[in-house]
Amino acid sequence: MVTAAGQTEYALETRDLRVDYGDFTAVRDISLKIPKGEIYGLVGPNGAGKTSTIKVVATLMEPTYGDVFIEGLDIEEKRQAVHRLLGYMPDLAPTTPEMRVWEFLDMFAGAYGLAPGPGRKRWEECLELVQLTESRDVLCGSLSRGMTQRLILAKTLIPHPSVLLLDEPASGMDPMARISLRNILQELVREQQVTVLISSHILTELADMCTSVGIMSKGSLLFSGDIDEVAESVAKPHREVELTWITDAVPADLDVPGLLQRDQVMDLSMQSGGASFQFYGEDGNLNTFLRELVEAGLPLVRFAPKKAGIEDVLLDIEQKEKANG
Repeated sequence: MVTAAGQTEYALETRDLRVDYGDFTAVRDISLKIPKGEIYGLVGPNGAGKTSTIKVVATLMEPTYGDVFIEGLDIEEKRQAVHRLLGYMPDLAPTTPEMRVWEFLDMFAGAYGLAPGPGRKRWEECLELVQLTESRDVLCGSLSRGMTQRLILAKTLIPHPSVLLLDEPASGMDPMARISLRNILQELVREQQVTVLISSHILTELADMCTSVGIMSKGSLLFSGDIDEVAESVAKPHREVELTWITDAVPADLDVPGLLQRDQVMDLSMQSGGASFQFYGEDGNLNTFLRELVEAGLPLVRFAPKKAGIEDVLLDIEQKEKANG
C-alpha cells in the first residue's frame, strides 16, 4: 500500500507477474509483497521460476505482463530511480582473476560514480562488512567459492542499495561460509534497514537466514509468509513423536507396547529404551496421551512431537511433481 508519493510499507511488490518463453510459462501470475526489513527466501526446485522472477525485478528482463514496484516505484516508469535502490547479485557472478581484491572493488566504485577518495572509503567499509579486509591484496582468481561470493556481495553493496536481490548466493558454499553470509545479511537488515530477496533450491541454505519465505513450483507461488505460517498452512493431519524412557526404571508389570497402542497411534516402532510413531489427533489429545503415560508409571525422559516444517512442504511438492510426471 502506497502511503504517500514514493513511500510504501513494502520494499518489493509484484502484481500478477508472468513470464513466458514462447509456449513455456516460467512465472505464472505471481503476486507477492515483501515488507521493508525482511529477508525473504524464494525457495523451490530447479526450474521453479525463481531466477526469472528475480531478473524481472532487477529490470534485466521484461515480463510478459504484470507490474513490479520497488519501494512504491513502478520499475517501468521510474527505472533510473529504481536502479539506485537495487543491488543485484546473480548466481556464479564473475570476477577478474588477475586483479587484486581491492583493485576489483576500486574499479566498481569508479563505475558507480564515486570519486577516488569516497570510493576507497566505501569499498573499505564493504570489505570489512563481508570480512575480507585481510584478503584485500589477494588475487581474485585465488579466492575460494565462499570468499568469491562475499567479494561479489561487497561489490554489490558499494552504492548503498536498499533492496538486495541475491540469486542462489549460497550455492556451493560450505556450512561455515553460509553462516558467514547469514550473519552479514542479518547485520545489513539490523544496521542499515536493507531488504533482501534471496533464492535457493536448497532449504538448508536459507532456513536460518530468512524471516519469511515463498515456495515456488512450476512457475507458481504456492505459499508465502512467515516460515512457521507456511509450514502450518500445509500441516499434515499427523505428527511424528519420539519417546525415550529409563529402561531400568520401567515397572516389571508394565506392558509398554500395549500402553502405546491406541487408535490415534500409527506406525509404532519400538526400540531399546524408546519408541517412535505417528500421532493422529489434536494438541489436546497429545497432551492427554503424555499425562496418561506418566500416570501409568512410564519413566519418560523425552517426549518429542515434531510439527510439519518447510522440509515437509518441499518434500510434498517434490512428490506431487514426480507423481504428475
